[in-house]
Amino acid sequence: QVQLVESGGGLVQAGGSLRLSCATSGHTFSNYAMGWFRQAPGLEREFVAAIVPTIAWTDVLTTYADSVKGRFTISRDNAKNTVYLQMNSLKPEDTAVYYCAARSRVQIREAPHEYDYWGQGTQVTVSS
Repeated sequence: QVQLVESGGGLVQAGGSLRLSCATSGHTFSNYAMGWFRQAPGLEREFVAAIVPTIAWTDVLTTYADSVKGRFTISRDNAKNTVYLQMNSLKPEDTAVYYCAARSRVQIREAPHEYDYWGQGTQVTVSS
């Protein structure tokens, strides 16, 4: 049974930083694409970032939503079965519940329905 558990959310002032973590279990982590999504009240869940290993598993590929490019960084530690989202220069519009997701195919995708497993979410609130 695949499980994803997010942590690291909280309240931060605009311009501050947070690092989200997503600990996974129940699957071969290195064979999965991992993504971060977010959902603000009244809005649809939106893509934030994704990361996959390259074919040779020697490097990773990443992609970001335009709204977070240059401010957020996604990374993964295969030894710890964990994916991270470093969020810098946070803005009030980044306020949302952030979700970690896993896709059982090693392909970068941005649509929520392309992901097979989801965490419970962690709240990020950025005050102005």
